[in-house]
Parts: sequence; structure tokens; C-alpha cells
Amino acid sequence: MTIDNLKAFGADTELGLARCVGNEGLYFKLIRMILTDGNFSSLGKALEEKDLPRAFECAHALKGTVGNLALDPLYDEICVIVEPLRRNETDFAYAGQYDRIMSQLHRLQELAGS
Repeated sequence: MTIDNLKAFGADTELGLARCVGNEGLYFKLIRMILTDGNFSSLGKALEEKDLPRAFECAHALKGTVGNLALDPLYDEICVIVEPLRRNETDFAYAGQYDRIMSQLHRLQELAGS
């Protein structure tokens, strides 16, 4: 994983690094942790089971961690799903949005060489 790869993904690496007090090793370590965060699969399972409160917890946790690392394309897709979940909306197209979240996650994994 390189800063250039993260920039190609669309991450705001300057902000992400600043949040890690300029420690590139820490920044990369935290990103690698995100790549395997169980909340992604838990979100999918909760959506499949129509457990919107649990799905909200997973999405909200992901929003915070991904946002703090300034992984903007992934963060933006997660944000789309958080508010409908917060409002417990049953008519939102969750499956399609989850697919978009996972697409961004897979894109990031590929750029990271995972």
C-alpha cells in the first residue's frame, strides 16, 4: 500500500495522515484493519435479516472509522445508508447500497494489495 494508491482511490491522505499525527506506518496499519473489519459482513447479514437497528450500529461504526481515516469514496457510500437506517426506513434500497459499499471496499483492497 502506498500513499499514491490511496490518492488514486480518492482518499484525503493529508487529512488521514494528520489524524495519525503524520505517522504513515500507523495510518497504513489502521487502513489494513479496516480492510478486514467484521462490521462489513455484519452489516450485510443484518440487512439480509432485516435487522435495521443492528445494521445501523454496524454502519455507524464503519462511518466513524472510515471517516477518521479520510477514505472518502468508501465513507461517502457508507453515509448514504446510515441515515435511512437511523430512521428505521423499511423502503430504502439497502441491498443496492450495500453492494456499492462493498464495491468501494473491494476497490480499496485491490489498491492495498490485499
